[in-house]
Amino acid sequence: MHIKGDHAELVVGGRLDVRSAADARTVLHAAVDSGDGDLVLDLAELDSWDATGLGVIMGAHRRAGRCGRRLVLREVPPQMRRLLVATRLHRILAIEGGQGARRGQRGQGGQRGPAPSTSIEPDVHILTNP
Repeated sequence: MHIKGDHAELVVGGRLDVRSAADARTVLHAAVDSGDGDLVLDLAELDSWDATGLGVIMGAHRRAGRCGRRLVLREVPPQMRRLLVATRLHRILAIEGGQGARRGQRGQGGQRGPAPSTSIEPDVHILTNP
C-alpha cells in the first residue's frame, strides 16, 4: 500500500488491508489533523480493501467530522463502490461524482437541506509515505 499527498488530497494505492491498516491510519489521521476543509482520498490506484481497510476509511471519516472536516472519496473503483452500496456506507460517506449522501443532509423532521457540493479542486501531491 502507498499513500501520497498532503493534508487536502491523498492518493491511496495498492491494498488497504489488515497488513497496511496501522500505517494507513497514521497517515490519514495526520492529514485530517493538519488541515482544514475537505480531505479528498483518490482511490483510483487502490487495488482492494478488506473489512479492516474499510474500517480505517470509516475511522478517518469520523475523525474528519470531529475536526470540522469532510472526508471525500474520489475515483472509487467499481468493485469497491458496490461494496459501499451493499453495506449502505455510500449513504454516510461523501463520494465525489456518486450518489453518496452526506451526514446531516436531512435536517430535523426529515427535511432535506441543500445538497453539498462535490466539486473538489486538486492540490499538489507531495510524497509522504514512499
